[in-house]
Amino acid sequence: MAGLRVIAGAAKGRKLKPVPGTGTRPISDRVKEALFNILGEHIVEAAVLDLFAGTGSVGIEALSRGATGWRPASSRTT
Repeated sequence: MAGLRVIAGAAKGRKLKPVPGTGTRPISDRVKEALFNILGEHIVEAAVLDLFAGTGSVGIEALSRGATGWRPASSRTT
C-alpha cells in the first residue's frame, strides 16, 4: 500500500497513518484529487459527513481544504 498523505490545502504533504489490518482500503490520491476537483470551492466552510471514513483521509483532506467540520462514520463488518 502506498503511503497515505494529504494532497492539498493547509496540511499538504502531511503523512497519515494507515489503519492496521486488511479490512480497510484507503482511497488513492488520484481518486481523492478527482473528488475534490468536482467539489471545488463548495468544500470551503462546509460541514462534511464521511459515511465510509475508514482511514479518515477524505475528512482530513476536506479540513485541510477549508471545511469547518468533519463527522466520520464507519461501521465495522468483521
